[in-house]
Amino acid sequence: MCKSAPFLYPLFMIDSPCVRRCCLDDKDICIGCLRSLSEIRSWSQADEPAKKRILANVERRKANTSLKLIP
Repeated sequence: MCKSAPFLYPLFMIDSPCVRRCCLDDKDICIGCLRSLSEIRSWSQADEPAKKRILANVERRKANTSLKLIP
């Protein structure tokens, strides 16, 4: 094993909030996971702080009673 190799993978990875119920509303918010289209597109390349910001946005949207999640 090469001890000089850089650490490539984080010990903790944030899972995607995707629930495989993808459908965008008129504001381009997924009614399955409550992420915006831009948040969905950026998720795979986002670093941990960016993913935490996205999840915080999702939580704010959940608190908005006008948005309904698909069960």
